Formats: sequence, structure tokens, C-alpha cells
Amino acid sequence: MFRRPVLQVLHQFVRHASETAASLVLERSLNRVQLLGRVGQDPVLRQAEGKNPVTIFSLATNEMWRSGESEVYQIGDVSQKTTWHRISVFRPGLRDVAYQYVRKGSRIYVEGKIDYGEYTDKNNNG
Repeated sequence: MFRRPVLQVLHQFVRHASETAASLVLERSLNRVQLLGRVGQDPVLRQAEGKNPVTIFSLATNEMWRSGESEVYQIGDVSQKTTWHRISVFRPGLRDVAYQYVRKGSRIYVEGKIDYGEYTDKNNNG
């Protein structure tokens, strides 16, 4: 009496589990960032012993908005939030160009990916 419904439920569960496992293998993800802002400090070139050099600098992005209860867009206080980003350039040609030409105050556009790994040089500076 219960055997058939239990087997049907079990079969559905197994099929769902195998489809889920297969979809996890084929699942795609995206790690891409685009930033447009001003450089906060001149780039520095760092290199850990036995590793490739990296150019590092900070980049500020600003978000601005008006606050106020008026429906007229031009009335209200302007607020601003600045977010600082630490940019690391690893690609050899681009790393050297960034180190040579990017300067504090430069307005630049950066594309890349986010990686929260830590980098330390030979003096254990991060």
C-alpha cells in the first residue's frame, strides 16, 4: 500500500539530488569590478622574495546624493560618501605602466576582480 508512493518519493529525491550536484559543477559565477575615481597616493612597487612585483595604490570613489523632503530636485543638502579601494596590479606590462604614469589625484578607470587575499613583502609589510 505505501510501498509505491515511498519509492516514487525516493526516486524523485535521488533525481533532484543528482540534478543539484550536476548543476553545482556547471554553475557559473562572476567576480568583476569597475571603478572610476581619483588616486589617493602615488603607486608603490613591492616585491616579496621569490615572487613577482606588484604595483599598489589607493583609489577613492564618491557617492553623492541630495537629501530633503522637497519634490524639487535642486533643493536639499548634498551629501557625499567616499569609499577607498586598494588596487593591486600584477600583470607585468600594466604593472609597470601604472607605476610610471599613475599619480596622486589622477582620475582613472579600473577593471578587475576582487580578491581579499593578503600580500606581504620581504619586510612583512602588507
